[in-house]
Amino acid sequence: MTMLDRMRRHKGWLKWSLALVVLAFIVFYIPSFLDDPTVIGVGAAPGEVVADVEGRTVTAGQFRQRYNAQIQAYRTAYGSGINDQLLRQLGLEQQILQQMVDEQAALVEAERLGIRVSDEELAQQIFAIPGLQENGRFIGEQRYELLLRSQVPPLTKATFEENLRRSLRIDKLRGALTDWITVGDEEVEREFRQRNEKVKLQVVALTAEAYRGQVTVADADVAAHFESHTNDYRVGEQRKVRMLLLSRDEVQGRVVVPAADVQRYYDGNISQFQTPEQIRASHILLNTAGKDEAAVRTQAEALLEQIKGGADFAELARKVSEDEGSKVTGGDLDYFARGRMVPEFETAAFALETGQVSDLVRTQYGFHIIKVTDKKPAVTRPLDEVRAQIEEQLKRQRADEQVTARAAELSGRIDDPSDLDAVAKESGLTIAEVEFGRDDPVPGLGVAPQIAATAFQLKQGEVRGPIVSARGPVFVALSGIREPYVPTLDRVKERVREDLIRARAVDLSRQQAAKIADALRGAANFAAAAKSQGLEAKETQLVPRGSPLPDIGVNAEVDKVAFGLPAGAVSEPIGTSDATVIVRVEERDEVTADELRQGKEAFREQLVTERRGRFFTAYMANAKERMRIEVNDDVVRRLLAATTGV
Repeated sequence: MTMLDRMRRHKGWLKWSLALVVLAFIVFYIPSFLDDPTVIGVGAAPGEVVADVEGRTVTAGQFRQRYNAQIQAYRTAYGSGINDQLLRQLGLEQQILQQMVDEQAALVEAERLGIRVSDEELAQQIFAIPGLQENGRFIGEQRYELLLRSQVPPLTKATFEENLRRSLRIDKLRGALTDWITVGDEEVEREFRQRNEKVKLQVVALTAEAYRGQVTVADADVAAHFESHTNDYRVGEQRKVRMLLLSRDEVQGRVVVPAADVQRYYDGNISQFQTPEQIRASHILLNTAGKDEAAVRTQAEALLEQIKGGADFAELARKVSEDEGSKVTGGDLDYFARGRMVPEFETAAFALETGQVSDLVRTQYGFHIIKVTDKKPAVTRPLDEVRAQIEEQLKRQRADEQVTARAAELSGRIDDPSDLDAVAKESGLTIAEVEFGRDDPVPGLGVAPQIAATAFQLKQGEVRGPIVSARGPVFVALSGIREPYVPTLDRVKERVREDLIRARAVDLSRQQAAKIADALRGAANFAAAAKSQGLEAKETQLVPRGSPLPDIGVNAEVDKVAFGLPAGAVSEPIGTSDATVIVRVEERDEVTADELRQGKEAFREQLVTERRGRFFTAYMANAKERMRIEVNDDVVRRLLAATTGV
């Protein structure tokens, strides 16, 4: 499993990823707590406005604080495996920016609807934060303020409480809009079964690719296909623009970063290069929810005696553990740092030596037996190991600063299209003339939605810029418009030929599937019957709906058929866009009445949360259409370039 897969799989655990429970609560449940405009963000001044929502602003400093807190959470949970490439895959910076804009929009809507948070409601929430309690009681005003001041950067009581009030206001808005949403028993049971039942399949996929070699297509066939499918090849409106690019890569190639600057960055950001102490542990969990706790404890004690007597820990975990996520791996939880698990579990686990087994550990989930299998000490990567990475990042930042400054200077000199030529000649730059559709990649830039959108707003004689692109700031001027048209066959001949070959190959797969379907259905050995036809029956594990299947990936139509068949049954041929599929249901894992009884209420809560979340998202999407939301593209570009190095 890749690091990215692990992060996506366990992202719910990230609320425990900071050192203190109170900080975990603040970062993940109080959206604006870290809005400290005094923190300097590289690439944009801390006070620069990134976005404005009806007068409510998000600044570069606020964004940087939120981003750094989330990165620290990831690094605490996953260690040194976090790198720039992984962060780009997650799209974390864009998610955070959108989240901050959405929060401001929610506050605007709460104001419109007259939703407030009283001092009493605020106090009740503060008293309920686990990290501010000791033995079930509030820790007291003095320790409360001391704890806030001990954070990095220090936090004032006023700042904390104002941001907590804002978060509660958003929660009240969400509740006011969605608390009416419920889910009935019948729907809960139906959805629970659909999401939890599994099938084990044998899959025979007759792919179009396998039949391409049998397809012959003459020029006359291509012409006939084109004539009968003309609209499939219609080209939408095209815009031709003259484009002046200030290439960040070209500037970066000329940037030299002094060794002293690398050292200064390393010293000032040392936490980025540190990996905290980690342990690897396995556990066996016996749930207590809805059960007699004394009986569960007795069962757990018996298991502990077996383990102390020499029983195989992993084998017992596979048999009896009720943590579905880890039981299949013998209870293995992989490596984790402090702050990842609930406090009781963490305290017990980090107190053990390698190979040692804990006594019973009681948490909100039930009784755990923990075994530590390995330990990794805290480490700090030396400067020499990360020097090239830092140099590259600083080069990108400085190149971005230079092209941004240059673009700002040129924007004062470019008023009409003719100015592009003068500026290009003086600066040794090249003007490219390109043509593209509204949703097409821009030649020379790739996918550039802002450039494309601007091109389709331009009028003759206008010039716009600088506009953000992945390669650097761009100035564009309209030079021509091509109305929608159907191209001649010569221009799309190879595309038409490819479409026709694929369509005929799919037809051949359908014909062959129809010929062998009866033989496969009536065979005592499905796999052997498929092999006799020159095909392979590929077997899956027990999989739920929506799982990728061999050769065809995720396919709703195959799922629908497969989950509607009894064990041992063979399907009719099922058509997909690129194949014809025949499946045999080897085994079904149905939801039992006991599983439904135990999981029903927790699943109802999950389902209700999903429905309410979708409703709130849709409501706010409509609400935002009424709002004035302005995003400063230049600040965003500089901020994200400095943050992600792209």
